[in-house]
Amino acid sequence: FVIFLIPCFVIGTDIAFSCQNADDFVGASSPGDIVIGGLFAVHSEMLHPEEDPIKPVIQNCAGFEIQVFLQTLAMIHAIETINNSTLLSGVTLGYEIYDTCAEVTKAMASALRFLPKFNSSEDAVEFKCNYSDYIPRVKAVTGASYSEVSMAVSRLLALQLIPQVSPASSAEILSDKIRFPSFFRTIPSDFHQTRAMTRLICESGWNWIGVIATDDDNGRFAVESFGVQAMANNVCIAFKEMLPAYLSDSTFHTKVDNAIEKIVKETRVNVIVVFMRQFHVLKLFKKAIERNVKKVWIASDNWSAAVKISTIPNIRQLGTVVGFGFKSGDISSFQEFLRNLHEKPTENNKFLHEYIMLLSVCAHLEYHDFQTCIANQSQDDLLGNAGSKPQIWRDDFLNANIEPGFIHSTILAVYAIAHAIKGQCKDRDCKDPSAFTPWELLEELKKVTVIDDDKEVKFDSNGDMSTSYDVLLWKEIDGHMEITTMAEYDAEKGGFIFEDEEKKKDFLALKKVQSTCSQHCRPGQVKKVTESPHTCCYECVYCPENHYSNQTDMDYCYRCNNKTYWAPINSTTCYRKTIYFLAWTDWFAIFLLLLSAFGIVLVLSICVIFTKNLDTPVVKASGGLTVCYIILFSHFLIFLSTVFFIDVPTEFKCKTRQALFGISFTLCISCILIKSLKILLAFSFDPKLQNFLKCMYKPIPTVVTCTGIQVTICTFWLIFRTPFVNQNFSIPRAIILECNEGSVVAFGIMLGYIAALAFICFIFAFKGRKLPENYNEAKFITFGMLIYFIAWIVFIPVYATTFGKYLPAVEIIVVLISNYGILCCTFLPKCYIIIYKQEANTKSAFLKMVYTYSSKSAGSVAVSQVSLDSKSSSLRATITDSRKTENDSVNGNYHFQVPGQPLIKGKVLPKNAARTMIRKRVSSI
Repeated sequence: FVIFLIPCFVIGTDIAFSCQNADDFVGASSPGDIVIGGLFAVHSEMLHPEEDPIKPVIQNCAGFEIQVFLQTLAMIHAIETINNSTLLSGVTLGYEIYDTCAEVTKAMASALRFLPKFNSSEDAVEFKCNYSDYIPRVKAVTGASYSEVSMAVSRLLALQLIPQVSPASSAEILSDKIRFPSFFRTIPSDFHQTRAMTRLICESGWNWIGVIATDDDNGRFAVESFGVQAMANNVCIAFKEMLPAYLSDSTFHTKVDNAIEKIVKETRVNVIVVFMRQFHVLKLFKKAIERNVKKVWIASDNWSAAVKISTIPNIRQLGTVVGFGFKSGDISSFQEFLRNLHEKPTENNKFLHEYIMLLSVCAHLEYHDFQTCIANQSQDDLLGNAGSKPQIWRDDFLNANIEPGFIHSTILAVYAIAHAIKGQCKDRDCKDPSAFTPWELLEELKKVTVIDDDKEVKFDSNGDMSTSYDVLLWKEIDGHMEITTMAEYDAEKGGFIFEDEEKKKDFLALKKVQSTCSQHCRPGQVKKVTESPHTCCYECVYCPENHYSNQTDMDYCYRCNNKTYWAPINSTTCYRKTIYFLAWTDWFAIFLLLLSAFGIVLVLSICVIFTKNLDTPVVKASGGLTVCYIILFSHFLIFLSTVFFIDVPTEFKCKTRQALFGISFTLCISCILIKSLKILLAFSFDPKLQNFLKCMYKPIPTVVTCTGIQVTICTFWLIFRTPFVNQNFSIPRAIILECNEGSVVAFGIMLGYIAALAFICFIFAFKGRKLPENYNEAKFITFGMLIYFIAWIVFIPVYATTFGKYLPAVEIIVVLISNYGILCCTFLPKCYIIIYKQEANTKSAFLKMVYTYSSKSAGSVAVSQVSLDSKSSSLRATITDSRKTENDSVNGNYHFQVPGQPLIKGKVLPKNAARTMIRKRVSSI
């Protein structure tokens, strides 16, 4: 033991006038090339002045917290270790540590000290619109101890994006990177803790529990998170009691008494979850011991390893305490640091100075009383009590009060910052304070990796380190309450891990405590919350549809696999869903197949008729047997494509059906387009239009190009967004197997391209709709295109609103209607002439029909011109103009007379010349 003498004048200077200037505000400091700030609640409360009015003066604090004081020492130890290592070769870390006194106001005042410019003579924060190049006093901050303080400080530090790494603030809201962009922590969020608590409660068979928390941000958010987890696991909260956040609150003791009364009154509640600070728990437990309350207490990470609570006299009378603490690592070097702490100077560490004075004041007391004495001393009291009493150094006391989880997370926070600094100093001279800015360090911190006990740990996207929890059990050993590790909770997997069977038995022993409020429910039923005064009790109700329960007294119904199974109400098992698709045996599929088969028979019949009448004018006028075969073959493929829409969908069917239909239909429309151009060219008397049509009329290139574009579209579709087999679960008790087109856009482009060709074909055919009555193919092409448009326009809304196994049938119907429409309009009129009007299917009849149409068309044009120029023109002149028109037309030089200009002169052709012109026009057809 080492003895220290503390002179009174030292106490008077450093304590009584603790905040005369800004530098006095610092709790502990050390210079360095890069300075790290620290915020710790070394005192549990800030003294409030009694005078009126209250003045804006930073007051002294009371309630020295040994555990938090140890965290400040852990930070100092980590920084000194780093400076003595090669981690930051040539660069030293300094620190400035402040006491928040567990008060947001004091913490904000401390945080303001971090923001002034580095080495500035004034402690003034510069206002800037852009802090990108601003170099503040510190590069990063470690702390704070409580989430409520961290929330406030983080918003302030976010102004300059100064990284804040907390070893203790666990509120779930701090994971929100929108509101707290520069906040990190080396512990998991309360989400994992509350989930672990719920898991413990469920596995122990409890569902009727109470919750007590402090009425601050941390307590409220923890209760909210726990409530969500509890509700999800059918755990009922019988009552919630919120105690004032500050001990100075005049209602504190009254509310503690009310909470104890509530616990005593609710006899069926034997499990209490406690989210409170250590000094709150201390007050609560002392009252509970007085009232002889014996329950199971589930401790949050704030106090689960608090030695000052576990050493309360008669603590065993409270029952069982089981809690969750942060996973600790190897802290042997820190323990060695504590053993040599008495050798450290106190000039720049007011916390250590104050601790030494507290030892002097309380040295004569036993262990627990000694601890209570330290906690009850205020900074103002020390001035009158310390004197020059000798002090016995008690390093065993510091080691006994170590909370390994908090010490480890504090050291980890410092090392995380140091590794981030190392990343920034690779190519920079970090002895220069302006080498990098805090926001650059922030970006480096996001990707930093730290080796902790041979494991790599890093921050996730929320700025949290997803470490595990130790499940702690307060166990009486040799008459003393020891805090033992019962299990480990894996936050990622959500389960408990036991080292040995003995510890597992301790865990299973918790089930002996009954804390339930329920009736037994038989299989097929589930517990449901009622609206009784006990809001968290439940009644037995039937499992809903698609859920089942196969055991008695289940907390929740199992959900059937909605993809393959279903269940009725009040079910004890799941039933396999029926698989539906448009099968071969379905009556509607048979009907559609018969229509397709009839279409194929019709195509073959037309093919036979045209082959037998190969040399007739009707067949020749249809473009010849080759063109007819190509069109008929495309119709055959279209009818055949409907087969791929029926029966069990496969990858091959899904890929083949649309491509086969699209390419076949495009080939058909392309050939009909050439026929429309040819007809319009043959019967056009406008030389400008004739020249245009002659340029356009390239049968083979046109068909190949038009079809090739569709082939390209389908190829890209099949390569990049290929159709695939999809299971549709929209019907509750069925699975519909269907083809997903892969890309609606590609499907639309394919159909849109066919529609565009059909529209062009329609326009050309419409132009030639007034051809000879006995052979008006353009009129029928126009009608066929109209049928196509009507069918597909109706298809779009019907297809978009239809679902189920008959969805493929919708497309089959549209394909059949459009295919039948074009096939019938293109070929049936010709077949009718071939079979029933054979006298019209002769060369002479055809020549006569064309001659009559040509003469009539040319004569009408001439008559129209003459009537505009002169009303006295004779019928003979009209005939002469007509023949002249025909002759010029044959030579490609015919011009209509424009009103107001002289009539073009030319000699009258004889009648046999007119016949020659007609033959040429017929041959062009």
